[in-house]
Amino acid sequence: MTALSHRIAGSLLAVALLTPVSAWADAAARLAERLEVNGQPMPVASVHETPLEGFYQVRLETGEAFYSDADGKYFLVGDLYENAEGGLTNLTEQSRNADRARELTEVPESERVIFRGTGETRAEIVVFTDTTCPYCRQFHEEVPALNDMGIEVHYLAFPRAGMNSQGAGILEQIWCDDNPSEAMNAGKRQETLTGGTDCDNPVEAQYHLGMSVGVQGTPAIVLPDGRLVPGYVPAERLADMLGLAE
Repeated sequence: MTALSHRIAGSLLAVALLTPVSAWADAAARLAERLEVNGQPMPVASVHETPLEGFYQVRLETGEAFYSDADGKYFLVGDLYENAEGGLTNLTEQSRNADRARELTEVPESERVIFRGTGETRAEIVVFTDTTCPYCRQFHEEVPALNDMGIEVHYLAFPRAGMNSQGAGILEQIWCDDNPSEAMNAGKRQETLTGGTDCDNPVEAQYHLGMSVGVQGTPAIVLPDGRLVPGYVPAERLADMLGLAE
């Protein structure tokens, strides 16, 4: 059970808004601005309507999500499913994927380390990486094959042991290098990098971004539709997941 679940379980009956919601039309906006637990405002990132009448999906800045009625009096923690003709559809996961994809599109190319082939681009994946991670190094060996299949690999930094770790320092060296892709290659070969870390680099921001979109380890592969695939995946299997297998 997450820290959020414990917090909600112990505080459910005491949860209330500062003032009642005055109109159904702006209930989502009021929840985002005024939702509290035990007198403390919650770090709300977004509030969305759901097919469940009278309930909204609340997403926190930490990436955690739950459901609340319009008054903030009752919470539901867990995934919301639709029982449709084709089977069960996880609406919570769909929303989570869409949010993740949107957030990653906001990272400019200038803050990514990109590996692309010479031919037509057929798909683009984002990969949170750490050069000290053995499975990240194994995945990097698949990058030429992915590029040959028209799949671009966009690396973002995720020092798995935190910002005070050796991995964080190496990632900062890579992002500060005049040729980040070559520095990434060298880092994945476990070569010693000689560059500095004192540039205005995005490593810490990307580390926090990764945590907010659900990254818990490396490599963490994000597909174009926002699906998060944890761990090492061979090139052929990734191509199949992207619908590009021949």
